[in-house]
Amino acid sequence: MIKYLIEKEFRQLLRNQFLPRLIIMFPLMVLLFLPLAANFEIKNINITVMDNDHSSYSKDLIQKIISSGYFKLTEVSSDYKSAIISIESDKSDLILEIPQNFEKNLIKDKTADLMVSVNAVNGTKGAFGSSYLSSIIMDFSSDIRTRLGLIGSRNNAPFFQVIPQFRFNPHLRYPVFMVPALMVMLLLMICGFLPALNIVGEKEKGTMEQINVTPVRKSTLILSKLIPFWIIGFIVLTISFAVAWIFYDLVPAGNILIIYLYAFIFILGISGFGLVVSNYANTMQQAMFMMFFFVITYIFMSGLYTPVNSMPDWAQFLSIFVPLKYMIEVLRMVYLKGSGIQDLISQLVALLGFAAFFNIWAVLSYRKIS
Repeated sequence: MIKYLIEKEFRQLLRNQFLPRLIIMFPLMVLLFLPLAANFEIKNINITVMDNDHSSYSKDLIQKIISSGYFKLTEVSSDYKSAIISIESDKSDLILEIPQNFEKNLIKDKTADLMVSVNAVNGTKGAFGSSYLSSIIMDFSSDIRTRLGLIGSRNNAPFFQVIPQFRFNPHLRYPVFMVPALMVMLLLMICGFLPALNIVGEKEKGTMEQINVTPVRKSTLILSKLIPFWIIGFIVLTISFAVAWIFYDLVPAGNILIIYLYAFIFILGISGFGLVVSNYANTMQQAMFMMFFFVITYIFMSGLYTPVNSMPDWAQFLSIFVPLKYMIEVLRMVYLKGSGIQDLISQLVALLGFAAFFNIWAVLSYRKIS
Protein backbone atom coordinates (compact mmCIF):
# COMPACT_ATOMS: atom_id res chain seq x y z
CA MET A 1 0.00 0.00 0.00
CA ILE A 2 2.73 2.47 0.96
CA LYS A 3 4.40 1.96 -2.42
CA TYR A 4 1.31 3.28 -4.22
CA LEU A 5 0.94 6.19 -1.81
CA ILE A 6 4.57 7.25 -2.40
CA GLU A 7 4.06 6.91 -6.16
CA LYS A 8 1.01 9.16 -5.85
CA GLU A 9 3.05 11.76 -3.96
CA PHE A 10 5.73 11.85 -6.65
CA ARG A 11 3.14 12.04 -9.42
CA GLN A 12 1.55 15.01 -7.68
CA LEU A 13 4.94 16.64 -7.24
CA LEU A 14 6.01 16.20 -10.86
CA ARG A 15 2.62 17.31 -12.13
CA ASN A 16 3.41 20.70 -10.62
CA GLN A 17 5.90 22.28 -13.03
CA PHE A 18 7.02 24.90 -10.52
CA LEU A 19 8.14 22.71 -7.59
CA PRO A 20 10.87 20.64 -9.34
CA ARG A 21 12.40 23.88 -10.67
CA LEU A 22 12.20 25.41 -7.19
CA ILE A 23 13.98 22.40 -5.64
CA ILE A 24 16.89 22.82 -8.11
CA MET A 25 17.09 26.61 -8.35
CA PHE A 26 16.50 27.56 -4.71
CA PRO A 27 19.76 26.03 -3.36
CA LEU A 28 21.71 27.57 -6.24
CA MET A 29 20.35 31.07 -5.63
CA VAL A 30 20.69 30.95 -1.84
CA LEU A 31 24.23 29.56 -1.79
CA LEU A 32 25.51 31.75 -4.61
CA PHE A 33 24.25 35.10 -3.37
CA LEU A 34 23.45 34.99 0.37
CA PRO A 35 27.01 34.21 1.61
CA LEU A 36 28.27 37.22 -0.31
CA ALA A 37 25.45 39.55 0.74
CA ALA A 38 25.06 38.43 4.39
CA ASN A 39 28.60 39.38 5.32
CA PHE A 40 29.20 40.84 8.77
CA GLU A 41 32.78 41.77 8.02
CA ILE A 42 33.08 45.56 8.25
CA LYS A 43 35.09 47.21 5.48
CA ASN A 44 35.31 50.64 3.84
CA ILE A 45 35.16 52.45 7.17
CA ASN A 46 35.37 56.16 6.46
CA ILE A 47 38.08 57.89 8.45
CA THR A 48 39.04 61.53 8.87
CA VAL A 49 42.65 62.22 9.80
CA MET A 50 44.00 65.30 11.61
CA ASP A 51 47.76 65.23 11.16
CA ASN A 52 49.14 68.03 13.32
CA ASP A 53 52.68 66.66 13.17
CA HIS A 54 53.33 66.13 9.42
CA SER A 55 56.33 63.97 10.27
CA SER A 56 57.60 60.80 8.63
CA TYR A 57 56.16 58.71 11.50
CA SER A 58 52.71 60.25 11.21
CA LYS A 59 52.72 59.67 7.44
CA ASP A 60 53.79 56.06 7.97
CA LEU A 61 50.94 55.54 10.42
CA ILE A 62 48.37 57.02 8.03
CA GLN A 63 49.71 54.92 5.16
CA LYS A 64 49.53 51.77 7.32
CA ILE A 65 45.90 52.50 8.19
CA ILE A 66 44.85 53.14 4.60
CA SER A 67 46.72 50.14 3.19
CA SER A 68 45.02 47.79 5.68
CA GLY A 69 41.99 47.61 3.37
CA TYR A 70 39.50 48.33 6.15
CA PHE A 71 39.60 52.13 6.04
CA LYS A 72 38.88 54.72 3.40
CA LEU A 73 40.40 58.16 3.90
CA THR A 74 37.54 60.54 3.24
CA GLU A 75 38.94 63.75 4.63
CA VAL A 76 42.15 65.32 5.94
CA SER A 77 41.06 67.92 8.42
CA SER A 78 43.00 70.80 9.94
CA ASP A 79 40.91 71.20 13.10
CA TYR A 80 38.69 69.05 15.29
CA LYS A 81 35.56 71.17 14.72
CA SER A 82 35.46 70.51 10.98
CA ALA A 83 36.27 66.84 11.61
CA ILE A 84 33.24 66.52 13.89
CA ILE A 85 31.08 68.07 11.19
CA SER A 86 32.16 65.28 8.83
CA ILE A 87 30.91 62.73 11.39
CA GLU A 88 27.65 64.57 11.93
CA SER A 89 27.06 64.60 8.18
CA ASP A 90 27.84 60.85 7.98
CA LYS A 91 30.88 61.38 5.77
CA SER A 92 33.17 59.81 8.37
CA ASP A 93 32.89 57.01 10.92
CA LEU A 94 36.13 57.70 12.79
CA ILE A 95 38.47 60.59 13.51
CA LEU A 96 42.15 60.00 14.18
CA GLU A 97 43.97 62.99 15.66
CA ILE A 98 47.77 62.91 15.56
CA PRO A 99 49.13 65.57 17.93
CA GLN A 100 52.05 67.91 17.38
CA ASN A 101 55.48 66.53 18.28
CA PHE A 102 54.21 62.98 17.74
CA GLU A 103 57.49 61.79 16.23
CA LYS A 104 59.61 63.81 18.61
CA ASN A 105 57.86 62.37 21.66
CA LEU A 106 58.17 58.84 20.31
CA ILE A 107 61.92 59.17 19.83
CA LYS A 108 62.62 61.15 22.98
CA ASP A 109 60.11 59.80 25.53
CA LYS A 110 59.31 56.46 23.83
CA THR A 111 55.62 57.28 24.10
CA ALA A 112 53.04 59.44 22.38
CA ASP A 113 49.28 59.97 22.57
CA LEU A 114 46.70 59.63 19.82
CA MET A 115 43.02 60.49 19.97
CA VAL A 116 40.35 58.40 18.26
CA SER A 117 36.75 59.63 18.06
CA VAL A 118 34.09 57.17 16.93
CA ASN A 119 30.66 57.69 15.41
CA ALA A 120 28.55 55.32 17.56
CA VAL A 121 25.23 55.79 15.75
CA ASN A 122 25.97 52.51 13.97
CA GLY A 123 27.27 50.66 17.03
CA THR A 124 28.55 47.63 15.13
CA LYS A 125 30.51 49.66 12.62
CA GLY A 126 31.85 51.94 15.34
CA ALA A 127 32.94 49.06 17.57
CA PHE A 128 34.61 47.11 14.76
CA GLY A 129 36.19 50.29 13.34
CA SER A 130 37.74 51.32 16.64
CA SER A 131 38.90 47.76 17.25
CA TYR A 132 40.56 47.53 13.82
CA LEU A 133 42.18 50.94 14.29
CA SER A 134 43.50 50.02 17.75
CA SER A 135 44.98 46.84 16.33
CA ILE A 136 46.73 48.74 13.52
CA ILE A 137 48.09 51.33 15.97
CA MET A 138 49.40 48.53 18.21
CA ASP A 139 51.08 46.96 15.20
CA PHE A 140 52.59 50.32 14.25
CA SER A 141 53.82 50.72 17.82
CA SER A 142 55.51 47.34 17.58
CA ASP A 143 57.23 48.37 14.33
CA ILE A 144 58.48 51.60 15.92
CA ARG A 145 59.84 49.77 18.94
CA THR A 146 61.70 47.41 16.62
CA ARG A 147 63.01 50.35 14.58
CA LEU A 148 64.24 52.12 17.71
CA GLY A 149 65.84 48.96 19.02
CA LEU A 150 63.72 48.86 22.17
CA ILE A 151 62.67 45.19 21.93
CA GLY A 152 64.90 42.99 24.00
CA SER A 153 66.47 45.93 25.80
CA ARG A 154 67.10 45.25 29.48
CA ASN A 155 66.00 48.77 30.31
CA ASN A 156 62.48 48.21 29.07
CA ALA A 157 59.56 46.11 30.18
CA PRO A 158 59.10 42.71 28.50
CA PHE A 159 57.34 42.94 25.18
CA PHE A 160 54.51 40.56 24.34
CA GLN A 161 52.94 40.08 20.97
CA VAL A 162 49.71 38.16 20.38
CA ILE A 163 49.60 36.33 17.05
CA PRO A 164 46.12 34.79 16.53
CA GLN A 165 45.82 31.57 14.57
CA PHE A 166 42.45 30.77 13.03
CA ARG A 167 42.66 27.03 12.66
CA PHE A 168 39.31 26.22 11.06
CA ASN A 169 38.93 29.31 8.88
CA PRO A 170 42.51 30.59 8.49
CA HIS A 171 41.66 33.42 6.11
CA LEU A 172 38.48 34.41 8.00
CA ARG A 173 36.38 34.08 4.85
CA TYR A 174 32.79 34.75 5.82
CA PRO A 175 31.27 32.39 3.19
CA VAL A 176 33.20 29.52 4.79
CA PHE A 177 31.34 30.21 8.02
CA MET A 178 27.95 30.88 6.44
CA VAL A 179 27.63 28.24 3.70
CA PRO A 180 27.19 25.20 6.02
CA ALA A 181 24.54 27.05 8.03
CA LEU A 182 22.72 28.13 4.87
CA MET A 183 22.55 24.48 3.78
CA VAL A 184 20.55 23.74 6.92
CA MET A 185 18.30 26.73 6.27
CA LEU A 186 17.61 25.35 2.79
CA LEU A 187 16.57 22.00 4.26
CA LEU A 188 14.30 23.82 6.70
CA MET A 189 12.67 25.93 4.00
CA ILE A 190 12.11 23.14 1.47
CA CYS A 191 11.49 20.12 3.72
CA GLY A 192 9.41 22.18 6.16
CA PHE A 193 7.25 24.25 3.84
CA LEU A 194 6.41 21.59 1.25
CA PRO A 195 5.00 19.08 3.79
CA ALA A 196 3.10 21.92 5.48
CA LEU A 197 1.35 22.66 2.20
CA ASN A 198 0.88 19.02 1.27
CA ILE A 199 -2.04 17.75 3.36
CA VAL A 200 -3.81 21.10 3.50
CA GLY A 201 -3.46 21.36 -0.29
CA GLU A 202 -5.18 18.01 -0.68
CA LYS A 203 -7.87 19.18 1.73
CA GLU A 204 -8.61 22.14 -0.52
CA LYS A 205 -8.67 19.95 -3.63
CA GLY A 206 -10.86 17.34 -1.91
CA THR A 207 -8.52 14.43 -2.68
CA MET A 208 -7.85 13.87 1.02
CA GLU A 209 -11.40 12.70 1.55
CA GLN A 210 -10.86 9.91 -1.00
CA ILE A 211 -7.87 8.65 0.99
CA ASN A 212 -9.71 8.94 4.29
CA VAL A 213 -12.38 6.47 3.20
CA THR A 214 -9.73 3.82 2.42
CA PRO A 215 -8.40 1.45 5.13
CA VAL A 216 -4.97 3.13 5.06
CA ARG A 217 -3.67 3.58 8.60
CA LYS A 218 -2.71 7.07 9.78
CA SER A 219 0.90 6.05 10.45
CA THR A 220 1.21 4.60 6.92
CA LEU A 221 -0.21 7.77 5.42
CA ILE A 222 2.16 10.04 7.37
CA LEU A 223 5.13 7.83 6.42
CA SER A 224 4.15 8.00 2.75
CA LYS A 225 4.14 11.80 3.05
CA LEU A 226 7.59 11.84 4.70
CA ILE A 227 9.58 9.59 2.36
CA PRO A 228 9.39 11.87 -0.73
CA PHE A 229 10.72 14.77 1.36
CA TRP A 230 13.63 12.68 2.60
CA ILE A 231 14.59 12.10 -1.03
CA ILE A 232 14.06 15.78 -1.93
CA GLY A 233 16.12 16.82 1.09
CA PHE A 234 19.03 14.63 0.03
CA ILE A 235 18.86 16.06 -3.50
CA VAL A 236 18.96 19.60 -2.08
CA LEU A 237 21.85 18.69 0.23
CA THR A 238 23.83 17.10 -2.61
CA ILE A 239 23.31 20.18 -4.81
CA SER A 240 24.46 22.33 -1.90
CA PHE A 241 27.65 20.27 -1.49
CA ALA A 242 28.38 20.67 -5.20
CA VAL A 243 27.81 24.45 -5.13
CA ALA A 244 30.00 24.84 -2.03
CA TRP A 245 32.78 22.85 -3.68
CA ILE A 246 32.62 24.50 -7.12
CA PHE A 247 32.11 28.13 -6.10
CA TYR A 248 33.72 28.33 -2.63
CA ASP A 249 36.24 25.47 -2.79
CA LEU A 250 34.64 24.23 0.41
CA VAL A 251 34.54 20.50 1.15
CA PRO A 252 33.78 18.84 4.49
CA ALA A 253 36.82 18.34 6.72
CA GLY A 254 34.98 15.41 8.33
CA ASN A 255 33.08 12.42 7.00
CA ILE A 256 30.32 13.47 4.61
CA LEU A 257 28.27 10.39 5.57
CA ILE A 258 27.89 11.87 9.07
CA ILE A 259 26.22 14.92 7.54
CA TYR A 260 23.84 12.69 5.56
CA LEU A 261 23.02 10.70 8.72
CA TYR A 262 22.15 13.81 10.72
CA ALA A 263 20.35 15.33 7.73
CA PHE A 264 18.24 12.16 7.53
CA ILE A 265 17.07 12.68 11.12
CA PHE A 266 16.71 16.45 10.76
CA ILE A 267 14.56 16.16 7.62
CA LEU A 268 12.42 13.54 9.35
CA GLY A 269 11.82 15.93 12.25
CA ILE A 270 11.25 19.11 10.27
CA SER A 271 8.98 17.36 7.72
CA GLY A 272 7.00 15.92 10.64
CA PHE A 273 6.65 19.43 12.00
CA GLY A 274 5.40 20.61 8.60
CA LEU A 275 2.78 17.84 8.63
CA VAL A 276 1.67 18.89 12.12
CA VAL A 277 1.11 22.42 10.82
CA SER A 278 -0.70 21.02 7.79
CA ASN A 279 -3.00 18.94 10.02
CA TYR A 280 -4.11 21.99 11.99
CA ALA A 281 -4.44 24.40 9.05
CA ASN A 282 -7.66 24.60 7.08
CA THR A 283 -6.24 26.52 4.13
CA MET A 284 -2.84 26.87 2.48
CA GLN A 285 -2.78 30.51 3.54
CA GLN A 286 -3.05 29.51 7.20
CA ALA A 287 -0.31 26.90 6.76
CA MET A 288 1.99 29.42 5.08
CA PHE A 289 1.60 31.99 7.85
CA MET A 290 2.09 29.41 10.61
CA MET A 291 5.25 28.13 8.94
CA PHE A 292 6.59 31.64 8.40
CA PHE A 293 6.10 32.37 12.10
CA PHE A 294 8.02 29.29 13.22
CA VAL A 295 10.70 29.40 10.51
CA ILE A 296 11.58 33.04 11.18
CA THR A 297 11.69 32.30 14.92
CA TYR A 298 13.87 29.24 14.33
CA ILE A 299 16.31 31.15 12.12
CA PHE A 300 16.88 33.98 14.60
CA MET A 301 17.06 31.67 17.63
CA SER A 302 19.33 29.10 16.02
CA GLY A 303 22.65 30.95 16.01
CA LEU A 304 22.66 31.30 12.24
CA TYR A 305 23.47 35.02 12.42
CA THR A 306 24.00 35.69 16.14
CA PRO A 307 25.93 33.28 18.37
CA VAL A 308 23.62 31.62 20.89
CA ASN A 309 26.09 32.35 23.70
CA SER A 310 25.70 36.07 23.00
CA MET A 311 21.92 35.96 23.50
CA PRO A 312 20.22 36.81 26.82
CA ASP A 313 19.51 33.92 29.18
CA TRP A 314 15.83 33.60 28.25
CA ALA A 315 16.74 33.40 24.55
CA GLN A 316 19.41 30.79 25.23
CA PHE A 317 16.79 28.74 27.09
CA LEU A 318 14.32 28.97 24.18
CA SER A 319 17.03 27.99 21.69
CA ILE A 320 17.15 24.56 23.36
CA PHE A 321 13.85 23.82 21.62
CA VAL A 322 15.03 24.88 18.16
CA PRO A 323 16.08 21.87 16.03
CA LEU A 324 17.76 24.18 13.50
CA LYS A 325 20.36 25.10 16.13
CA TYR A 326 21.59 21.51 16.51
CA MET A 327 21.80 20.87 12.78
CA ILE A 328 23.75 24.09 12.20
CA GLU A 329 26.19 22.98 14.90
CA VAL A 330 26.58 19.62 13.17
CA LEU A 331 27.21 21.15 9.73
CA ARG A 332 29.74 23.68 11.02
CA MET A 333 31.56 21.16 13.21
CA VAL A 334 31.79 18.48 10.53
CA TYR A 335 32.47 20.87 7.66
CA LEU A 336 35.03 23.09 9.36
CA LYS A 337 36.48 21.03 12.24
CA GLY A 338 36.10 17.49 10.95
CA SER A 339 34.19 16.38 14.05
CA GLY A 340 32.97 12.80 14.36
CA ILE A 341 29.83 11.28 15.87
CA GLN A 342 31.54 11.03 19.26
CA ASP A 343 31.71 14.86 19.30
CA LEU A 344 28.06 15.22 18.26
CA ILE A 345 26.24 12.91 20.66
CA SER A 346 24.15 15.67 22.27
CA GLN A 347 23.06 16.93 18.84
CA LEU A 348 22.15 13.37 17.81
CA VAL A 349 20.01 12.86 20.92
CA ALA A 350 18.28 16.23 20.45
CA LEU A 351 17.49 15.65 16.77
CA LEU A 352 16.19 12.13 17.45
CA GLY A 353 13.97 13.56 20.17
CA PHE A 354 12.58 16.24 17.85
CA ALA A 355 12.00 13.70 15.06
CA ALA A 356 10.12 11.31 17.37
CA PHE A 357 8.10 14.09 18.99
CA PHE A 358 6.95 15.81 15.79
CA ASN A 359 6.12 12.62 13.89
CA ILE A 360 4.14 11.07 16.75
CA TRP A 361 2.32 14.38 17.03
CA ALA A 362 1.68 14.35 13.24
CA VAL A 363 0.15 10.85 13.41
CA LEU A 364 -1.99 11.67 16.47
CA SER A 365 -3.18 15.04 15.14
CA TYR A 366 -4.23 13.71 11.74
CA ARG A 367 -8.03 13.39 11.67
CA LYS A 368 -9.05 10.59 9.36
CA ILE A 369 -12.60 11.69 8.61
CA SER A 370 -14.44 11.52 5.32
